[in-house]
Amino acid sequence: MESIEHALPNLTNHWVGYAALFVFVFAYIFVVLEEKLHLRKSKPVLLSAGIIWALIAIVYGNMGYSHQVEHAIRHNFLEYTELFFFLLVAMTYINAMLERGVFDALRNKLVAAGFSYKKLFWLTGILAFFISPIADNLTTALIMCAVVLAVGKDTASFVSLSCINIVVAANAGGAFSPFGDITTLMVWQKGIVEFTEFFDLFIPSVVNFVVPAILMQFALPSGKPKSKSLDLDAMKPGGLTIVGLFLLTIVTAVSFHSFLHLPPVFGMMLGMSYLKLYGYSLGLKSKKWNTHKDSPPAGDSNPYQFDVFKKIAGAEWDTLFFFYGVILSVGGLGFIGYLASVSSFMYGELGATQANILVGVLSALVDNIPVMFAVLSMNPEMSHVQWLLVTLTAGVGGSLLSIGSAAGVALMGQARGYYTFFAHLKWAPVIALGYAASIWVHFLVNG
Repeated sequence: MESIEHALPNLTNHWVGYAALFVFVFAYIFVVLEEKLHLRKSKPVLLSAGIIWALIAIVYGNMGYSHQVEHAIRHNFLEYTELFFFLLVAMTYINAMLERGVFDALRNKLVAAGFSYKKLFWLTGILAFFISPIADNLTTALIMCAVVLAVGKDTASFVSLSCINIVVAANAGGAFSPFGDITTLMVWQKGIVEFTEFFDLFIPSVVNFVVPAILMQFALPSGKPKSKSLDLDAMKPGGLTIVGLFLLTIVTAVSFHSFLHLPPVFGMMLGMSYLKLYGYSLGLKSKKWNTHKDSPPAGDSNPYQFDVFKKIAGAEWDTLFFFYGVILSVGGLGFIGYLASVSSFMYGELGATQANILVGVLSALVDNIPVMFAVLSMNPEMSHVQWLLVTLTAGVGGSLLSIGSAAGVALMGQARGYYTFFAHLKWAPVIALGYAASIWVHFLVNG
């Protein structure tokens, strides 16, 4: 696509360029104001994508470039489709684990353990750091926040600090895995960083999480919350099996990419068949349970009742459509010539290191997905160490503000009144220290 774009006229100073830019910025204002307006973020960017490409088709079509426009939009759509099906499988597995009570069982065991506030602060942070590379940072943050709220709802300072710590930990953990964040997934699917090379970011990610956590722990209340008696057998039959199948699916996706040189999404789709076949097995047990003469009364729920398609229906469709709108909108702006201009300034004038640090800061203000997609579309000439740096900064930069990541936005809703924008902002200098330290360690370890 790049060679085609170079052959096309640059219309960044044409009315269509200004119109497309205005449409995207206007749409993104509504994305930022999602919580205030209660307007789902997918709606404005879906509209933006359609308008931008319609304008491109009209103007470039009249210039005789209809074929190039069609080729470019198909290229963007294919990139989105690979991301869509990959995430759809991952979301289906996560929803299946939620329905089987896997995360409820984990939460209940932590709540009933009777840990001190300091131990819970560190334990939820460490778990968020190590679960997010597999389960994604948003889901992980929500699970750990549920633990914090269950044990410490009466201690506002503990909930607030723990939520900040969870957001930082989940974002840091997601940065060293292709499965931990949408941005890392995009980098992996592009083939820029290989699966095992993401682990080069492990130590910088640890530093990003640990530095602010060490400083925040001194503000924690002393003592421990009252232990609570909860159902430790919250997990339904098949919960651990589905966890195992999800791990097998990840192995399949990695193997397809590394050994068969096929896009990892095809491995994920094969992994979906594992869940569907196991769902069939649970269905047979469900029928047996319903017809067994010793079965409990009709009012009791069937623990084997499981429908894979209900899990698919429960996927984050707003998020998936948001990705479509962002990828097509940013792709349209790139087709017009804006990304080449931005790349020339950021990576030509500022230099790769400063540009990649700036990408992380921008990720705190604007969602990291359009920022990273723009970088990947620009495809600037830079070393492997710099590609790892931008993967790190785009992943952890969102921790600088509560609105900078999906995990932060979600927790502001889940822990409303405890975890707020200004509560997070108060600790922004400490988080920024961790951000700077992680970049320094990255160059020290990987440079």
